[in-house]
Amino acid sequence: MSSCITQFIPHTTEERDLLVVEGLITDRPQTNIIKLSRPNHLGLTTAPLPVSGCNVSVSDDSGQSFIFTETTPGTYISDPAKFQGIIGRFYTLHISTNLGNSQNFESYAMELKPVPPIDSVYYEKVVFSESNGTSAGQEGCKIFVDTHDPENKCKFYRWEYSETWEFHLPYTVPNNVCWISNNSDVINIKNTSFIGEDRISRFPLLLITNQTDRLREKYSILVNQYSLNEDEYIYWDKLQNISQQVGGLYDIIPSAIPSNIYCVDDPNQKVLGYFSVSAKSSTRIFIKDRFAGVRTEYTDQTCIADTVRGNNPIQYLNSSVWVIINNPLPPPGYRVTTRIKACYDCTVRGTKIRPDFW
Repeated sequence: MSSCITQFIPHTTEERDLLVVEGLITDRPQTNIIKLSRPNHLGLTTAPLPVSGCNVSVSDDSGQSFIFTETTPGTYISDPAKFQGIIGRFYTLHISTNLGNSQNFESYAMELKPVPPIDSVYYEKVVFSESNGTSAGQEGCKIFVDTHDPENKCKFYRWEYSETWEFHLPYTVPNNVCWISNNSDVINIKNTSFIGEDRISRFPLLLITNQTDRLREKYSILVNQYSLNEDEYIYWDKLQNISQQVGGLYDIIPSAIPSNIYCVDDPNQKVLGYFSVSAKSSTRIFIKDRFAGVRTEYTDQTCIADTVRGNNPIQYLNSSVWVIINNPLPPPGYRVTTRIKACYDCTVRGTKIRPDFW
């Protein structure tokens, strides 16, 4: 109680003009995205600064070149009608930036390696605590991936996933059913080069606890599986180690992770990020099951602010107060109000637009 904590940000010689590249092209007939940004000041938690006005293209070893068009600041996309990666081809990224004096960057030629289909994505219930006389049980689930390559060509794997779940408000209001989508923010990789058979069984992709409402109504997960070459696997492995570290004196710094992109005009200039070239296979599953003790964001203790008797106008209604229960019978009836808009309108958290795959 008698002490205090003061934030300390050391003086550093920050390289603010560093280029950060996030890029992935696949063999699917879809839009491919390259993102360019610059690092923020040390201590800031805002999004990276986008790099706009660049010329971005990808060429292959057959002599073809494909232009990427800037759609939003720092985001460059391909035209799926004109460009789709081909397994066995080598691809090179080309960037001409507006960082100070215009600079040119290139990636090393990267081979698009094949990836086998996903054998299965499945879940198993996890019991966090058993029910007893004083408390209810608590359950969640763990999601696993199985895959194998009978041709032994894909030794290095990476997985991403996109979650979507339906949730309901417990009140009869206009917007009481919505959906939320969320992309993975963890690194999931696996190396099978040190085992005799190129097979992966029960790879633990995701643990869903009862501390979220994901499993309360209906849940879906789309799993994307990518092939990697060994250099890219090493890159993701080092990045994973950094993300799991808690801040020691001898931790690896991000700039120490080698990129496959370099500055043509100044080979000594560092570049952060990686240009990924991968084949892709995907599988989606749905989970509609009963899980004990799954929490909800919406309880009477959280949502209800007041009960108003009669039909007289409520001051500030629909600006800072919303009606979540309207019971006119028997006269004069009553209305239950909330000061939390999310308890009245599910679009505060999600969208009313039902996903096409639902």
